[in-house]
Amino acid sequence: MANQEGGDLVSQLVDSVREISGLPECRNALRKMYGNLMRRIKLLGPLFEELKDSEQQLDDGDLEGLKALRIALNLALELLKSVNDGSKIFQALQIEKTASKFHAVTTQIEEALSQIRYERLNLSEEVHEQIELVHVQFKRAKGRMDSPDLQLQRDLALVNKGNEPDLETMKRLSEKLHLTTVNDLKRESIAIHDMVISTDGYPEDCIEMMSFLLMEIKDCVTMGNPEVDMGEAENSVMRHRSPVIPDDFRCPISLELMKDPVIVSTGQTYERSSIQKWLDAGHKTCPKTQQTLLHTALTPNYVLKSLIALWCDSNGVELPKSNNKRSSECDRTVIGSLLQKLVIGDSDEQRSAAGELRLLAKRNADNRVCIAEAGAIPLLVELLSSRDGRTQEHAVTALLNLSINEANKGIIVSVGAIPEIVDVLKNGSTEARENAAATLFSLSVVDENKVAIGAAGAIPPLIDLLQDGTPRGKKDAATAIFNLCIYQGNKVRAVRAGIVTPLMRLLKDASGGMMDEALAILAILASHHEGKMAIAEAEPMEVLVEVIRSGSARNRENGSAVLWSLCAGEVQLLKIVKELGGEEVLKELCENGTERAKRKAGGVLELLQRIESVETVVGS
Repeated sequence: MANQEGGDLVSQLVDSVREISGLPECRNALRKMYGNLMRRIKLLGPLFEELKDSEQQLDDGDLEGLKALRIALNLALELLKSVNDGSKIFQALQIEKTASKFHAVTTQIEEALSQIRYERLNLSEEVHEQIELVHVQFKRAKGRMDSPDLQLQRDLALVNKGNEPDLETMKRLSEKLHLTTVNDLKRESIAIHDMVISTDGYPEDCIEMMSFLLMEIKDCVTMGNPEVDMGEAENSVMRHRSPVIPDDFRCPISLELMKDPVIVSTGQTYERSSIQKWLDAGHKTCPKTQQTLLHTALTPNYVLKSLIALWCDSNGVELPKSNNKRSSECDRTVIGSLLQKLVIGDSDEQRSAAGELRLLAKRNADNRVCIAEAGAIPLLVELLSSRDGRTQEHAVTALLNLSINEANKGIIVSVGAIPEIVDVLKNGSTEARENAAATLFSLSVVDENKVAIGAAGAIPPLIDLLQDGTPRGKKDAATAIFNLCIYQGNKVRAVRAGIVTPLMRLLKDASGGMMDEALAILAILASHHEGKMAIAEAEPMEVLVEVIRSGSARNRENGSAVLWSLCAGEVQLLKIVKELGGEEVLKELCENGTERAKRKAGGVLELLQRIESVETVVGS
């Protein structure tokens, strides 16, 4: 009979709720989602306790609902445990993916609850009311996914774009990530270290980003919040004792503290000079595991390097510094080795070498010069047509990073890269398309390149990315399109490729976060006759008047510029502006807008006054 099965199920559900309720408080960026799910699950407890005590008979429908609940609560337990452990920085970088997991679990719990008919159960009135209330809460949560902290996302995006974060940004990140004390930082450094050495599935740029954030937050905590730093006495003791170097920080060959750790193909880490001597001696195996090396590329272990630096600082150990000249020679040697792999290596070696060049080009200006001087650019351009998606991503991103250097822009264009980059923009992976768009923007800073990029057919695929890309991809596409359309010929190409429709869609959807970019592009297109006609056909007057009424200073300026271009010589459009109450809005802008906005608004007001004068004369 179902009674025994039902009793077992209810007991398991009681245990699940108790285990979830006993989980510790969450102290990372997922705190709100974690707390909401835990609170709702706790509210299910009285239902299961009462069912357990009453030993009620349950029909098949209720049993199916309880089985589904048991599965959902087990998933919830795993999810809650996973976000409360490990690196807080990693959790923040994965917050959108994790938010989707919370929503999926919430949906499962709600759907399971919907199978249970509470009115037929012998429940007390108080428990019945509570379970109905919590079911409503789950329904509401199922209908709208918890949105991650927007300020946190903005701050992380700022740092991820390579911008130097200011102290206020780092203070916010420190607080939102709950990394506010020296002990917090020590736990975080251990968590990142454990993550790196226990897995090999995380992208290098993600690991590098985590390392960079850890060091920046550490500086913020120790400099900006001296009260949480270690006291002088403790510091003094720390600097006069000889701490035990963690085994993971020692090179397996020299057994010395590593200052330039690198990873070989087996995943083991060594001091660069030690493993290079081993390889130069003709060895083809990993010294520690004796496995045959798939290739001899050495990948910098930036996370471990940062962790070692943090440990040294905390323990009063001075990390030996490499001689700058020697370091530069070493970099050139490494770059030369990587280029050799691009030329004669197999597909795995090419992918690895392109990835390392991508990282080296991102790190500093000197590397960008050295890589270009070594002749890497033509080789990277060849890899843009690689059938291996990851290799293609590495190659286009390396070119993006190299193009930061003005001289490199000329080299990239001179070796015929533009058509190849456009092809990646059309056919590459999401990341490759985004970085191809960013590369075209970087190259288009040079005026003559605007012509070449437009002629190569870049604008239609940029418009595609503007419509279907990720938020970052849309921004990259928009900035590239704006820059290209400074050249008159590209304005026509963009209009004929149908750009006005998606721009109007972005302009009307304030939640999409692309209004600034859409208005800026419309303002530049409206100065061309074909652009003006296409925008006018899209019936933009109502949204333009609203932007001028309530938008940001920049958007009001661009909105008034579009309006002025459209209305010049167009009596019918001027009448629409007047009917929409635009006259008062423009007068207010003439008083409080930027200088450019005042000029454009004043121009439209003059046009409005002229048609009023004409109508008065005709009427009399």
